[in-house]
Amino acid sequence: MEITELDASRIATAVKNGELTAEAVVQAHFTRIEELEPRVKAFITLMKGQALERARGIDAKRGQGKPLGLLAGVPVALKDNIQVRGVETTCGSKILRGHIAAYDATVTRKLMEADAVIVGKTNLDEFAMGSSTENSAFQKTTNPWDHGRVPGGSSGGSAAAVAARLCAFSLGSDTGGSIRQPAAFCGVVGLKPTYGAVSRYGLVAFASSLDQIGPFTRNVADSQLALSVIGGHDPLDTTSAKREPPPASARPQSLKGLRVGLPREYFIPGLDPEVEGAVRGAVDVLKSLGAEIKEVALAHTKYAIASYYIIAPSEASSNLARFDGIRYGFVDRSAASLEDVYTMTRGAGFGAEVKRRIMLGTYALSSGYYDAYYSKAQRVRALMAADFKDAFKTVDVIAAPTTPTPPFRFGEKTDDPIAMYLSDIFTIPSNMAGNTSMSIPCGFSSNGMPLGLQLIADVFQEERLFSTALAYEAVAPFAVLK
Repeated sequence: MEITELDASRIATAVKNGELTAEAVVQAHFTRIEELEPRVKAFITLMKGQALERARGIDAKRGQGKPLGLLAGVPVALKDNIQVRGVETTCGSKILRGHIAAYDATVTRKLMEADAVIVGKTNLDEFAMGSSTENSAFQKTTNPWDHGRVPGGSSGGSAAAVAARLCAFSLGSDTGGSIRQPAAFCGVVGLKPTYGAVSRYGLVAFASSLDQIGPFTRNVADSQLALSVIGGHDPLDTTSAKREPPPASARPQSLKGLRVGLPREYFIPGLDPEVEGAVRGAVDVLKSLGAEIKEVALAHTKYAIASYYIIAPSEASSNLARFDGIRYGFVDRSAASLEDVYTMTRGAGFGAEVKRRIMLGTYALSSGYYDAYYSKAQRVRALMAADFKDAFKTVDVIAAPTTPTPPFRFGEKTDDPIAMYLSDIFTIPSNMAGNTSMSIPCGFSSNGMPLGLQLIADVFQEERLFSTALAYEAVAPFAVLK
C-alpha cells in the first residue's frame, strides 16, 4: 500500500512506532501533489520547505525519545481563510493577495501541538461565498473524480485535496454547507461540528453567527480524530462553548433501537432521482442494522434559503467592511482621495459574488429595512431551530440528502445565482439551527460521481453522529480514489 493511501490514524501510529518517518510521509504526499496538482488545482499556497523542515523536527523528537502527539507526521491542508503565521492568507480574493498572517488560528496551533504537518493552503470560493469553487479569484479547483466537474464549495480545495490523496485530512469552514456539500461531491467525509464546538479564532469571518470550522477525511474514524484535536473551549473566541471535544476512540455500536428520522421536507420535487435512490438505499442499510425509521417534520425548512440569504449577506457586509485598502492587502494606489481609495480598492479587489452579497446585506441592514428583513429572518431562524428541537424529542439522528444533485459541470450554474444557491438547500438548516451534521459517501451516480448521505444530530451530539456513521461505514465501506 502506498503511503498516501494510509489514513491519518495509521500514519500517526506508524510514525510513533518508527515504521515510517514523518519526512518520508510528507515527501510521498508532495510527490503526489506534484503529479496531480496541475489538474486538480486544490492549493493556493504550498508549504513544501516548511513542511519538510517540520517533519524532520518530528523525527528528531522521536529519536530523542520524546512523546509525539496524536497527529504525529500527518499531512494536513487548511482552507485559505484559516490563518497560519507567516503564510499568505488570501481567502481566494484579490483584495487579500500578499496578506501575510501575523498569528496562528487556534485550530492551526492545536494541529501543530499534535505534531501534524501543514502542507499548504487550499483554494476556495472568494471569502467562502459559493457552492462550486468557481468564485475563487485565482483558479478553479476540479473534482478529482471528473476534472470537468466542480468539487463543490466553498471548501472545494480542501475536499479535493483529501479525495485526491494530496493530504491525509484537511480543514474547511461551513457557513451554509461549505464542508458537507463538497464532501458529498468529492466522496469524502465532511463534518460540521456544533456551533461553538471548534474555535473560530483565526478564521476570516464570513457570517459570524453561522461559520464553523470542521474536517474533511476519508473515513469516519479520522473525522473523530481530527475533532478531538481541534475541538474544545477557547477563551480567544467568545462564542466558544465550554465543553471538551468527544474522544477519538469510539467504535461502531449496534444501531438496534436507534431512531432515525426522515424529514419529508428534504425529499421534494426536484431532488435528483439518483441522489434520492442512494440516500434511501443508505437508510435501508441503517434499518437492516437495527435502526427504527420514522418520518419527521421540519416545517420551516422551506424558508431556509430565503432567511439565510438575508442573515449571511448582512453579517458579511459588516465583516467585510474592514477590507478597505487601508489595513489589509490590496490597495488601488491610483486613487486621488480617501473615498476613491475605498471605492476603487473594493471595486477592483472583490469579485462579482462578494459584491452581490455585500449589496444584499447592506440593503437588508439599512434604515427602514432592518425590521422587514434581518429581524424577520432571525425570527424564522428561531423557528427552524425549534423544529429541530421538536424532532429530536422523537428521533436520535436525522438522515437526508446532502445535496439535491450530483456534482455538476463547470459553468452549468454560474449564470444563475438562484440555481447555485439551491445547491445548499439541504445543508443550510443545520447552520441556522447551530446543530451538528456530517456528510458521508453513500454511492455513485450512473456517470460515476460520488453521492452523499447527510446525518444530522442535536447540538453537541457528535458522538451519536460518529457511532451511526461508523456502523454504516463498517458494512458499506467508502471508496477511495486511486
